[in-house]
Amino acid sequence: MQFISEKRLGDDILEREFTLGEIPGILWTPGSAFKPVPLILVSPPPLGLRKAYPRLLARARQAAAEGYAVATIELPWSGDRPRSAAADQARADLHRALQVGEPVTDDIVDRLILPLVDQAVPEWQAALDALLARPEIGGPVGYSGGVISIGTRLAVVEPRISAAVLFAGSFVPRAIFEEARQVTIPLHVLLQWDDEGNDRQMALDLFDAFGSKEKTLHANMGGHTGVPQFAGEEGNRFFTRHLK
Repeated sequence: MQFISEKRLGDDILEREFTLGEIPGILWTPGSAFKPVPLILVSPPPLGLRKAYPRLLARARQAAAEGYAVATIELPWSGDRPRSAAADQARADLHRALQVGEPVTDDIVDRLILPLVDQAVPEWQAALDALLARPEIGGPVGYSGGVISIGTRLAVVEPRISAAVLFAGSFVPRAIFEEARQVTIPLHVLLQWDDEGNDRQMALDLFDAFGSKEKTLHANMGGHTGVPQFAGEEGNRFFTRHLK
């Protein structure tokens, strides 16, 4: 991990951009911390860190105010990272099916999501290795965000993650449903009821499949980008119960 920029935000939060190999990322830490603080990994939407920065910063500020360090990394094939022709084709097939009102097939979902999960999860684990080696960061660790399939896989394979807030805003391969049954950590799942790009029943079925004894579904009316501020506050209270 190499830090490439540093600035102090107005609310006494230190923001540092870094690279992990060729992967860009951002780390926010509370300036008033006198001992290692818990960490929340915030997964961005597949738009690129620059486009998603305002909403990522808002979430980081909320969490840092509660005493957490927050880190994010660029997803594969997003932002300035190299593109994937196969992923671009799968995304085009998805958009075409949605535009003409055709069913989104399992083949399209698998081609779009499974390669992303297979590459992103080891990258998140490498980032976690580097972040936990920092003296200002301790444990426990939480995970927050989408793509929900990435969070599901991480919850299964990464024992250092103690709790997760998952955003149900993307299509889910059938294989991920089987992995969901192996998830045991506490979960807080956010669902936008009128999400125009999300199969609501698929999201409900995935929630039902999670094997966690403690799991909460927080559903709100509105479209994909209409998550209300109080939903984020509920997520912070969830992390307070499980990370402090």
